[in-house]
Amino acid sequence: MQQIRIHNIPVGFVPLQQNQPQQLVDRFKRQYQYLRLSITDVCNFKCNYCLPNGYQPQNNKPSFLQLNEIRRLINGFAAMGTEKVRITGGEPTLRKDFTQIIETVRANAKIKKIALTTNGYRMAKSVAEWRAAGLDAINVSVDSLDPKMFHQITGENLFHQVMEGIDKAFEAGYQQIKVNSVLMKGLNDKDFAAFLAWIKHRPIEMRFIELMQTGEMDHFFDRHHLSGSVLMEQLLQNGWQLQNRAITDGPAKVLKHPDYQGAIGLIMPYSKDFCADCNRLRVSAKGQLHLCLFGEEGVELRDLLQQDWQQAPLQARLFSALQQKREHHYLHQGDSGVRPHLASIGG
Repeated sequence: MQQIRIHNIPVGFVPLQQNQPQQLVDRFKRQYQYLRLSITDVCNFKCNYCLPNGYQPQNNKPSFLQLNEIRRLINGFAAMGTEKVRITGGEPTLRKDFTQIIETVRANAKIKKIALTTNGYRMAKSVAEWRAAGLDAINVSVDSLDPKMFHQITGENLFHQVMEGIDKAFEAGYQQIKVNSVLMKGLNDKDFAAFLAWIKHRPIEMRFIELMQTGEMDHFFDRHHLSGSVLMEQLLQNGWQLQNRAITDGPAKVLKHPDYQGAIGLIMPYSKDFCADCNRLRVSAKGQLHLCLFGEEGVELRDLLQQDWQQAPLQARLFSALQQKREHHYLHQGDSGVRPHLASIGG
């Protein structure tokens, strides 16, 4: 019997697998469903653990990714299995087109969750607008519940404005807000008990992030580093229970307590096997792929974000670069990579 053909393609023909988009899987069988997308490296805070001297603009720097470039980048990642996008910076809400960026990411139906990491200074004014544009989740940094210590750490006297923003987020309809705090020995470590009391009757996941060493902060790290394992032991002894991790969750180990409405998340990059279940990649505001927060220089993507027809080579470059991802970072050996500070690629 003669085989029926349509446009010279046999009926029932199945294209070879290599003609389909590769999934974002590395050589250690880790799958990457989570993209952290920085949209600016500018920040208006001067946090002592990140940008103690404030943002220092570069001369003749390239512009940050524009909407069409972001759209093509998201399309490429989504076609390869990405389901969650976190918008970061710098301070991402400094961009005048921030709401349009949310809408651009939301336009891809394969992206199931859009999250934001922010210092919170614009939340009170704009959080309802962001929610309407499609923003699903918010992480806001609050390093102390003492306004004076907040000012000392961030360099800005905006504690009450940020706290008002959290209230406005709940009013806008968010069921939970995540609050980030870098807990540091000799500074805000005494706030630990106050944070626990704060979340007892509030649906807040309080995330304590272990201070991380970067190229410009060695002395600060030595003076103020507080091991997350100490907090973990204390919480477990007081009835907090470790929760299972969802496939697109970040690196936090989440604990809950039957007497608390809120939860605790611990981010401990120095803990054993921290990298074993890594599921996230990073793209900088200028279009470079970073395989690890503490890795080497980035892989250029921007030249493949200029035209819609470049999706295939973009995906090929993403897959090829991912095969070079290391099994783990080398923080335990004092090697924090080439990163001068965390704001440069969105933390």
